[in-house]
Amino acid sequence: MHLDPSTLVGSTKDRAAEGIVAYSAICPHAGCEVNGWLADQQILECSCHYSHYNPREAAAVIDGPATRSLAALPLKIVEGKLAVAKPFTGRVGIVPT
Repeated sequence: MHLDPSTLVGSTKDRAAEGIVAYSAICPHAGCEVNGWLADQQILECSCHYSHYNPREAAAVIDGPATRSLAALPLKIVEGKLAVAKPFTGRVGIVPT
């Protein structure tokens, strides 16, 4: 997603490419798809159990049953094109028990 670069916080600034950030779309709570965007609040939502994530602060959990943030995918611009800079910052999806 493309966000205003001046609103990005902490490590999110370092992982963004000109305000573009990328996160796993798999909720770490139960493996559902994080497919909601609440435009009025500018947050991501998992519509299965309503975990909410802040894309400006490393997709940190705002509320809901999820206990960890979404894994981030660091990006960069190479010769004017968007590219992956590094692997995901954490495990994608649920943690097996």
